[in-house]
Amino acid sequence: MSHPHPDLSLPPELPSGALRIVALGGLGEIGRNMAVFEYEGRLLVVDCGVLFPEDHQPGVDLILPDFDYIRDRLDDIEAIVLTHGHEDHIGAVPYLLRLRRDIPLVGSQLTLAFVEAKLKEHKIPPLTLAVREGQVEQLGPFECEFVAVNHSIPDALAVAIRTGAGTVLHTGDFKMDQLPLDGRITDLRAFARLGERGVDLFMVDSTNAEVQGFVTPEREIGPVLDAVFASSTQRIVVASFASHVHRVQQVLDAAVAHGRKVALVGRSMVRNMTIAAELGYLHVPEGVLVDQKKLDTVPDEELVLMCTGSQGEPMAALSRIATNDHKVSVGPGDTVILASSLIPGNENAVFRVINGLTRLGARVVHSGNAKVHVSGHASAGELLYCYNILRPKNVMPVHGEARHLVANAALAVKSGVPADRVVLAEDGVVVDLVDGRASVVGAVPCGYVYVDGSSVGEITDAELKDRRILGDEGFISIFVVVSSADGKVLVGPQIHARGFAEDDAVFDDILPDIVAALEEAAQRGGSDTHQMQQVVRRIVGRWVSNRLRRRPMIIPVVVEA
Repeated sequence: MSHPHPDLSLPPELPSGALRIVALGGLGEIGRNMAVFEYEGRLLVVDCGVLFPEDHQPGVDLILPDFDYIRDRLDDIEAIVLTHGHEDHIGAVPYLLRLRRDIPLVGSQLTLAFVEAKLKEHKIPPLTLAVREGQVEQLGPFECEFVAVNHSIPDALAVAIRTGAGTVLHTGDFKMDQLPLDGRITDLRAFARLGERGVDLFMVDSTNAEVQGFVTPEREIGPVLDAVFASSTQRIVVASFASHVHRVQQVLDAAVAHGRKVALVGRSMVRNMTIAAELGYLHVPEGVLVDQKKLDTVPDEELVLMCTGSQGEPMAALSRIATNDHKVSVGPGDTVILASSLIPGNENAVFRVINGLTRLGARVVHSGNAKVHVSGHASAGELLYCYNILRPKNVMPVHGEARHLVANAALAVKSGVPADRVVLAEDGVVVDLVDGRASVVGAVPCGYVYVDGSSVGEITDAELKDRRILGDEGFISIFVVVSSADGKVLVGPQIHARGFAEDDAVFDDILPDIVAALEEAAQRGGSDTHQMQQVVRRIVGRWVSNRLRRRPMIIPVVVEA
């Protein structure tokens, strides 16, 4: 298996007749999925998603793929192919279209509807091409055939990309539920046909590669929800992804069976389910939905709230309910169902929400104590089936953290793919398909792009480090006025600290040392205010470290008078 190397150089020029693949996100992480294909000077983008921030990224709203690799080649992009409508595959589309608004978007009906609603908020009118499974479209030099796959959102598609360099099959996110709620299974017959013709590179979802066996069918969740509803005496709150149409359908069905009304809570939940219902993907029984503004008219024992926030997102409905910061409240006797799995990195946030709800007296049902969620990603047994059906010449695991990619690569080798034909890549690593062989040929710069409020890409890792220091270690400012003539201290030092348990008076002991150090620096000719500020920072930093065992952010201000 070829591994990326941290010292990879920029790739050489793409050989004639070769296909280049560069992932700008989604390799080594769960989210931010985006792959760029290059052939004969033209580009095809598959997916363009976001990554949600973790605790060590304070103040960040979203993390985007790094578009720098294609920023100077926007006119070469034939289209953006979207495999399905989850945020980690479509969330960054508005930010890419800001750079070039007329890039065609290609995807299924539901996927495009979700994207169009998102683009409307950004005031970007999209150019779209709706496709179905079995459809073939020529997008410049890329012939794309779309294949139905089953996932935790309707209308997901895999895409087979044919060029003169060979055929690449990109699964998007998929699983092989044999009894899906919508009857739309992963089309293994199409996979087999592609395998017969020859798949030169198989880019396959790795998220569940470490999980043995097969994913539990979605249908098994219905009876569990039914049992929870039957044993609940007051309000029921169900939290799910805002795009999980199947889960919302099961909640609606359970509510009808138990004589309850359902209110959708959260802007994205209302928007997505309205779209899904209008397009026929969500079947809403007559009279089951109630407007959120009319909750007071429905008795608690007859009410179900369907909301967002199953991953502990701070601003989502459930997190705010758990901290009593939402117009919806829960208390003793209420039941809360977290109908989703834990995305790696979100565990602490989710447990905070569970603990907050429990303190309020609610019964919390989650994947740790009941079968209220099944994964949308193929487990090891399903992946082996795919390898055996397709018999790909080369394999490139995608969509997953490093451990998932490595586990998927091991499955490919077990199934008979030669180890030197399995490519393990990370974001920014360049893979070329030349003469039927895929290999790593270099890497391009590919960092995180942070969205913070209205700013995109202006927050750096260094600034995030500053935010973490401020949050963890506190802040000290020191103000001093010195004489421009002889460097003697005229005013101060005045020290103010934030984020410390101690009173500012604790710093009285260090004041004489600061004065002495400044006057000594002045005698040595170091009267430049920048140098004096460095002296103050050094003295205070050493004292705080030794005395208080802290490493705060220190801002010295030295003014000459």
